Amino acid sequence: FILSSSVGIPTEEERMKDAALLASPLFRGATSEEIAAMLPCLGASPRRFARGERILRAGEPTRYMGLVLTGSVLIEHTDLQGAVTLLGRAEPGELFAEAYACASDEPLLVDVVASEACEVLFLDAKRILTQCTNACEHHSRIIRNLVRTLAQKNLALSRRSLHTGPRTIRARLLSYLGEQARRAGSRSFTIPFDRQQLADYLSLDRSALSKELSKMKKEGLLDYHKNSFVLKDIE
Repeated sequence: FILSSSVGIPTEEERMKDAALLASPLFRGATSEEIAAMLPCLGASPRRFARGERILRAGEPTRYMGLVLTGSVLIEHTDLQGAVTLLGRAEPGELFAEAYACASDEPLLVDVVASEACEVLFLDAKRILTQCTNACEHHSRIIRNLVRTLAQKNLALSRRSLHTGPRTIRARLLSYLGEQARRAGSRSFTIPFDRQQLADYLSLDRSALSKELSKMKKEGLLDYHKNSFVLKDIE
């Protein structure tokens, strides 16, 4: 990483990784020099994954949380019949499996899958939660940031339960799209999911979801192109 070495001119990929670290909620408030000093204390270990490769597997415990450096990953749950429910997506700078890593012996209820070629930085939760021997002055900040991140993830799961609560496809779509519009502060916004991922997230059949979106578009309730949406005059 550039953060731990200033030798030579940084490549575009190296700049992207550094940007992900600086943007990560785990390192909120820290400088690049401070992050570089903390990484060895946190047992940081990078690893690359190909698209579709499982990063973490349901049923297995983990002591490591992941921080996405490049690409993106999906958090999925597969039931006994093979139906997949998309619970979330982690982009560069975002964490995944932090709750399981902190719980230590708790087996994962989800799979973490690379949605594209990506690189992940694994961090040892035990070393994060335990003060390092160097008495790192920034360690307490990391712990505070981790607690905040866990709280935000809990709220995100609560929001999903609200979106999947309504019985009709239209109500679920309006619940989710309405929240995305509020978060964007505009009736025009982009969502992080393609059609299949959106269907999985809302626990819907993809064809039924696409049919309802088309119907709503014809009725003038919304407009869309791929994952870009515009909400019209909806009360």
